[in-house]
Formats: sequence, C-alpha cells, structure tokens
Amino acid sequence: MTSIGIFGARGRMGQAIALAAAEAGLNVAGGTDGTAGGTIGAGGALITTDPAALAGAADVLIDFSVPAALDANLAACIAAGKPLVIGTTGLAEHHHAAIDTAAQSIAVLQTGNTSLGVNLLAALVREAAQRLGDDWDIEIVEMHHRHKVDAPSGTALLLGEAAAAGRNVALATHSARARDGMTGPRKAGDIGFAALRGGSVAGDHMVILASEGERIELGHRAENRGIFARGAVKAATWIAGRAPGRYGMADVLGL
Repeated sequence: MTSIGIFGARGRMGQAIALAAAEAGLNVAGGTDGTAGGTIGAGGALITTDPAALAGAADVLIDFSVPAALDANLAACIAAGKPLVIGTTGLAEHHHAAIDTAAQSIAVLQTGNTSLGVNLLAALVREAAQRLGDDWDIEIVEMHHRHKVDAPSGTALLLGEAAAAGRNVALATHSARARDGMTGPRKAGDIGFAALRGGSVAGDHMVILASEGERIELGHRAENRGIFARGAVKAATWIAGRAPGRYGMADVLGL
C-alpha cells in the first residue's frame, strides 16, 4: 500500500487530501505544519514540523503548504529519495528553478491545479489558441473564496500558459493584468487576466476567446475541494516509482 505524507497537513487542502487518500485505500504516513501536535488521517498519523522525518516515513509526498516552505520540503524529498507532488500556488521564478534542480534527482510533479477536469480544460485551451489567430483575444476570468491570498490563481496561470503554448509565445511577455484607469486599447496578442474574490467559492475559471461577431467560452467550476484532493492523490499514486524528472497533470492524464 502506498503511504502518503502531506506537507501543510492542517490546511484546507491537507485535510481534504487525507480524506481522499482514505477513500482511495491509501495510508497517510503523517503530515507537517507550522506547529507540531495533533494527528491526520484515519490511522491517527502524527503532525510534525520536520519535513525530513515525514519524507523518510512516506512513499510519496504531497505539498499544499506555502511557498516559503518549498525549499525545505524539496530538500527533504531529495535527501530521502522520495517523489513529490506540488500543488502549492503563488510560486515565484526561484521556486521553479529549485523544482528544476530537484527534478534531476527525484520525480517532481508540479501543477497549478490538480483537478482532472481543469487539466483537460487546459488541453482544450491550448488547442483552441493554436488553431485560432491573433485576431481572437484571450481573456481569463477566475473567482475564489475571500481567504485566497494570491492572484491570479495558479489555475488561471496554468490556463494562461496553455494559451501561450498554443500560440508559441511566452506568457511573461504576453500577459495583461491589473487594468485600471486610462489603459488604452487592448494590445493584440495579449492574454488578459481578471481575478474576483468573495464568499466561499472553491474555484471558477472561464477562458474567453473573442473575435469580431463571435466568442468561445471554455470554463470549469469547482463545487468543492474534494476534486483537487482526489486529483492530488491520483497524481501521487501515478508518480510513485517514476524516474527523476519534472512532470505535470497532463502526464497523469496521458495528454
């Protein structure tokens, strides 16, 4: 039986992952959080502050903690030779560089969203962007609960990367955010983002492709966090035993 360790065990996603692991018949080896104490999972596995101890006890690790904890979590997984699924959002370029380095030693799956539906949506967005010309404007609208601290969401960025890949451009140089005031006309080829926050929304995303006289809307609505947790557990079971490298949810889905 595959045993799973959860970085960020007391968070909303950490708790949801523990439930999803139990539903899948998997063992939760334990978890980490900012303070030790308490348990997680049906077996009452301990929550610690030591990522190295958790990495040594689990077969595969899932990280839904905070960006500031990523370096220590990666180091623990490398030292233990254990694969890691990263669903933490709000990562910066130096985090991705650290993931690239870690992927030389262990299998790492990093994604802005573990939902199977969202990742299929990303594949559709990529194909649509590839087949339609620059006269089709692309806008990404997302809404999340009032407690979310990063914007645009990791999922919105994942969809933006899919659109940019379809057009064979870099999202960093074709991204339009935080429009306010006299912004002037829309720049051709930009991929726009709008972030909404409020209530208890688990996650709504809409990709709009608009041209003269017509538009296409491709969307996904998350009704609860269980879909992300089930996707994370599926990713964890998929990556267990894989060769070192950097993977994504598209690999899990065979896209």
